Amino acid sequence: MMFAIEPGNPTPLYAQLERAIRVAVATERLRVGDRLPTVRQLAVDLRINANTVAKVYTELERAGVLESRRGVGTFVRAPSAEVAASLRERRRALADLAGRFLAETAALGFTAEDAIEHLQACRQERGESDA
Repeated sequence: MMFAIEPGNPTPLYAQLERAIRVAVATERLRVGDRLPTVRQLAVDLRINANTVAKVYTELERAGVLESRRGVGTFVRAPSAEVAASLRERRRALADLAGRFLAETAALGFTAEDAIEHLQACRQERGESDA
């Protein structure tokens, strides 16, 4: 299955699906131009309401991640220059944050591996997965 949804997870289904699609695009499991399943097909595959899938597709269209072509389907959209610039800025900010985090971690006497293990444990407690 292309996307993993956990009904027992406290995160709403639409949020899980949106995150799973974003992760698939970011990790290039879904590439620009790839066609996604129809709303009905994905709803059947994931055993969720079709309105939930439609809501996610609509939100991702507004965000510029997907595009719908009437009568053809829903596809992964190429990022616009504005989105690409925003992504570069966000990655730069993330790199700065990571550098500060690791410096403070070291100042407290922890290794980077300690920090990574702790972050992974926190992530699991929050019910997040690699989707």
